[in-house]
Amino acid sequence: MKTAVLIPCYNEAQTIRKVVEDFKQALPHADIYVYDNNSTDGTDEIARAAGAIVRYEYKQGKGNVVRAMFRDIEADCYIMTDGDDTYPASFAPRLERLVLEKGADMAVGDRLSSTYFTENKRPFHNVGNVMVRGLINRLFGAELRDIMTGLRGFSRDFVKSFPVVSKGFEIETEMTIFALDHNLRIVEEAIEYRDRPEGSESKLNTYSDGLKVLFTIARLFRDAKPFAFFSLIALVLAAIFLIMFIPIFVDFLHTREVLQIPTLIMISALGIAAIIDFFCGVILSVLKKQYRDNFERHLHLIRMLKERDEDE
Repeated sequence: MKTAVLIPCYNEAQTIRKVVEDFKQALPHADIYVYDNNSTDGTDEIARAAGAIVRYEYKQGKGNVVRAMFRDIEADCYIMTDGDDTYPASFAPRLERLVLEKGADMAVGDRLSSTYFTENKRPFHNVGNVMVRGLINRLFGAELRDIMTGLRGFSRDFVKSFPVVSKGFEIETEMTIFALDHNLRIVEEAIEYRDRPEGSESKLNTYSDGLKVLFTIARLFRDAKPFAFFSLIALVLAAIFLIMFIPIFVDFLHTREVLQIPTLIMISALGIAAIIDFFCGVILSVLKKQYRDNFERHLHLIRMLKERDEDE
């Protein structure tokens, strides 16, 4: 069984050597891939000297790097980590076992149950992690403990069926929602987290990247649960319609005249929009079911091709 360690990197010259060497020691049988994303500090040369297989992705953004890694690399188990040395390599074999022996499609390194809140020095990141976790768990009926961790293990089925849409750091949220929506097996393993070493700078922007994550959740909720999404919009529009229509109707009963014709026209448009939104949800939910059926057939085809290759 082949394991590949995937390390997306952008200007991590200070830490990348240690990360590569630690993962080589923790998983000596694995191939270590460093995908350089336009670094200007010699990250690629340091990684190559440490023994990593270095490749390049010139479209900026972690999501673009993940797309390239998932497309290019063939393995039975994939371990993805960050190049900033915040995730100890000693936990990688646990994630590997969860994928190869326990049948996990995605093994999640859970930071939030251990040292994250004491090690991380950015309080807004702490709040954002908790908020995103609560929002996704509520929307998708899950009980996950860490949504945006950077240390994960993946099965081949997951990697070869996951359509990467996000371009940046919201990719972790997209992976989690994809696994939840497609009924893939997620297993969480508590891991330690350590803050970046002094002098190493985070590429995350608390506010802009936080907004991207929230928009990603909204987009994926719309795509994953179209009936719930559009029914919610229809309910809001219908409530506004009723609140504004009832006084007009009461006045009509007393005067036998419609005194607020412009308002009636406007809220009638709201009522029509509510009806359209509801039936959009109905239609899209049917299409979503067909997509899930096709996805299961796609997974079956991936497994058939893998078995054929092994036989050959």
